[in-house]
Amino acid sequence: MKKLLGLLCLCVIAFHSFSQSKDGGIAIIPEPVTLTKKAGEYVLPKRVIIVSNTQPEMQQVINLLRERLSIPTGAKVTVLNSSQIAAVRLILNKKTDTLLGKEGYRLAVTKKGIFIRANGPAGLFYGAQTLVQLFPKEIVSAARVRNIRWVSPCVAITDYPRFKWRGLMFDVARHFFTKAEVEAYIDNMAKYKLNLLHMHLTDDEGWRIEIKSLPRLTTVGAYNVKKVGYFGSFSPPEANEPRDYGGFYTQDDIREIVKYAKERFVDILPEIDVPGHSLAAVVAYPELSCTPGADQYHTRSGEHFMDFTKNGIKAGIDNTLCPANEKVYEFLDKVLTEVAGLFPFGYIHMGGDECAKNFWEQSDAIKALMQKEGLKTQQEVQSYFEKRVEKIVESKGKKFMGWDEILEGGLGPDATVMSWRGMKGGIEAAKMGHEVVMSPTTFAYLDYMQADPVIEPRVYATLRLNKTYEFEPAPDSVDSKLIIGGQANLWTEQVYNVRHLEYMTWPRAFAISEAVWSPKSRRNFDDFFSRVEKHFDRFNIAEIKYAPSVYDPVFTAKSMPDSTVQVELATEVRGLDIHYSFDNSFPDQFYPKYTEPLIVPKDAAMLKVITYRGDKPVGRMICMPVDELKKRAAHKRNFD
Repeated sequence: MKKLLGLLCLCVIAFHSFSQSKDGGIAIIPEPVTLTKKAGEYVLPKRVIIVSNTQPEMQQVINLLRERLSIPTGAKVTVLNSSQIAAVRLILNKKTDTLLGKEGYRLAVTKKGIFIRANGPAGLFYGAQTLVQLFPKEIVSAARVRNIRWVSPCVAITDYPRFKWRGLMFDVARHFFTKAEVEAYIDNMAKYKLNLLHMHLTDDEGWRIEIKSLPRLTTVGAYNVKKVGYFGSFSPPEANEPRDYGGFYTQDDIREIVKYAKERFVDILPEIDVPGHSLAAVVAYPELSCTPGADQYHTRSGEHFMDFTKNGIKAGIDNTLCPANEKVYEFLDKVLTEVAGLFPFGYIHMGGDECAKNFWEQSDAIKALMQKEGLKTQQEVQSYFEKRVEKIVESKGKKFMGWDEILEGGLGPDATVMSWRGMKGGIEAAKMGHEVVMSPTTFAYLDYMQADPVIEPRVYATLRLNKTYEFEPAPDSVDSKLIIGGQANLWTEQVYNVRHLEYMTWPRAFAISEAVWSPKSRRNFDDFFSRVEKHFDRFNIAEIKYAPSVYDPVFTAKSMPDSTVQVELATEVRGLDIHYSFDNSFPDQFYPKYTEPLIVPKDAAMLKVITYRGDKPVGRMICMPVDELKKRAAHKRNFD
């Protein structure tokens, strides 16, 4: 009987710990390890006392609480070393709590006060971010909000991350973003306990970091011709078009970004993408190329010049560094000396992806290198290059990292692999004993469309929120200790401004944060999305853009034996109704509701749909041309 009672008690505790979003409106992202709701609530006083030591590492935790507990509430916040009366107590453990590690915390909200305990400042910072999420959504406001009861439910939370590497990759090479814009991105990712910003600093479109010993990298290589439309299909720039679009970070800018990130417990991983994707470097210093005539090249402005075929990648111009040229390694030594001095993080990412080798195949210098070194394939040529670059990186006191193409032709002895072409490369590297960060296109590419191409900026693939939420960084087939974490990647070919940057990042980065922080056993999409919707409300108040694509229906078109087209509609989240019209008018909740597959009427030109929850529209009005449905049905191509 005692065992039965004990089991019942455990079940009750598990239920209260699990169902946070259904329990008093609590909606924390990422999901904590354990959360138990207690009776009652804490009412924030008009005078808020924070008790904390004031060592420098604690300053950002204090700043976060001072800002959020004063600006929207109007409360006066005072920070003291000690006080018998306190709203918030920040407590660094005198004895290490081994369960929490460096980034975990324990948060207790009682009727009398708030207690955050951790082994170090990072844990207190994450505990403070969780505390902010417990208060009403208006707590994120940049201005005073009146007539709000500033209360938090009483809870006991124990929380710590599943992985140490919890990242977002921000491509600032395809389109340049300012220092202030990068810092705002850091603020938003830190709210959700993401701790690694991977900056893609160089590519064919621009070199974005000042290298003082190689000034042409930025005076020449940081600028191209401004184009708008669909990147990759732009007309080649005319000779008289100004090449003044772009920019770069000075070394002082980089130092300030690194400091800003570090204060928010975010590390920055620099990426210098070589030997492919190196047109900006070749334009600045043509002698780095294997190909005669490189001195006539220009940085890419979005025109087409790469073909991805079944037989490999073919480039119209040579955008690679030459592995057979000793000047390339001298160049990279200079670059990496300065990069290593600017970024304290222990890794440097050296790219290695999508290297077109068709110009190497024609190069006498490459043929001579192959004969000298006994290299049989172009993949082995790249491997030769990567191993030499790895030694340069290590000579600067850093660990070498690259995309999973560095596996081809043989992997360097201590290389860390970032797996992007699915999970396969990461699994292979882990089985060889290498560290791996998972960032597969399958789940983690934020440049992909989030809804149907008729409404999204069109790229070559779709990645919906529910698919992103399925991301599991550590496959069962490998030693999980070698999977050091995961990240999402945002390439910016089609991202021209900050508002669209936010749109592409959120809410899918919520899913990534939960994949790399929360326990695997706690994953539940319905519960997750109920919390996401509450954070949409917070983003509205904070004026941060997000994609509502999750509310838009999924279209599946099929050709029927009688030559008609059948359309199936589905919703990514539960509880939504789809209303539609074929008569060119705009449907609302009084129009027919989708309940079964539709047959497109003979002469219809447009299917219009909108999703509702009850009597309120939640999705966007989508106008789907019937010709597009017929095309998809004929080619059996749909976007889901």
